[in-house]
Amino acid sequence: MDFQLSDDQRALRSGMRDLLDAVFDRGRLRAAVERGGALDRSLWRELGAAGFFALRLPEEAGGVGLGLPEAVLLFEEAGRALLPGPLVATHLAAGLVKGAAEGEAVVTALDGDLPVAHLAEADAVLVGADALVGEPLRAFVAAARPVRSMDPLTPLHRTGVSTGAAGARAVSGPAGTRAVTERTTAHAERIRFEGALLIAAEQLGSAARTTETAVQHAGDRQQFGSPIGSFQAVKHLCADMLARTEPARAAVYAAAVTGDPVEIAAAKLLADEAAVRNARDCLQIHGGMGFTWEADVHLHLKRAWLRAAARLDGAAAEELLAAGLGAARPHSGSSAAPGGGAPEAGGGG
Repeated sequence: MDFQLSDDQRALRSGMRDLLDAVFDRGRLRAAVERGGALDRSLWRELGAAGFFALRLPEEAGGVGLGLPEAVLLFEEAGRALLPGPLVATHLAAGLVKGAAEGEAVVTALDGDLPVAHLAEADAVLVGADALVGEPLRAFVAAARPVRSMDPLTPLHRTGVSTGAAGARAVSGPAGTRAVTERTTAHAERIRFEGALLIAAEQLGSAARTTETAVQHAGDRQQFGSPIGSFQAVKHLCADMLARTEPARAAVYAAAVTGDPVEIAAAKLLADEAAVRNARDCLQIHGGMGFTWEADVHLHLKRAWLRAAARLDGAAAEELLAAGLGAARPHSGSSAAPGGGAPEAGGGG
């Protein structure tokens, strides 16, 4: 099977990179950090106008009519730019929540028992395949409490409510009226795994960006009259970063084509490892300046930690992979044994 990008896919990715360079450059990134991660609604609407959220909606429903492989490319670019906000949840809610597809509504998501990202600014909360809106949403937000987030671009709220409990409260329309029908478990699971894959794509973009940043710094920084990139220890760090990024890229792209939950679990594992370890190695290559607030390296590391806990964390992905291996027929004479935590982490959106 050929996983090379088509000309249209390359143009789509290039166009999104150009857009983000124009509307979310480093100045706007640091401005977002200074305001505590509060969302820029004008940026959200620009993403909506560009088709970011409506990418997979059918054309007859006002969408772009593309698929999961194309969505992965856009989310890879979003991760590369450290674009803040509940991007994944709003993308998944397009067609379900009014205004989500156009970027007029901000939709976050409840992810198990994890804190909820950007809850105070949300117009809806995705709960499985349903959404909390209106009066139930206001009551839900009022009962939540803010908690300290490791990522300055991602404010978090602890709700004390699990996904299942909130699902029973997902209503729309007049208060007390159940207007949201029960969707099938299969549909909710599909949304869950698609969300995990889109987060993996963001992790991939972050891993690629920190690799580029590390290589550039290693070429520019001089020590003992030579670029530090000429020293073997630094070369090995940069090579290891690339060796983590490219297998993760292959896994994410392949899982986008197949949509298989086991392949998505593998892609999430590889992308999480690449994003976290690459950010740490990038910080190491930057030396003392890498630990400073003014450098952007720590932002990639903190966001990577946050995303690694979201949707499908390492333990859950490993269990899914182990179950998939157990279901396969083992080779004769072979044996197999089934194979992340983070500081306070919340839903990656």
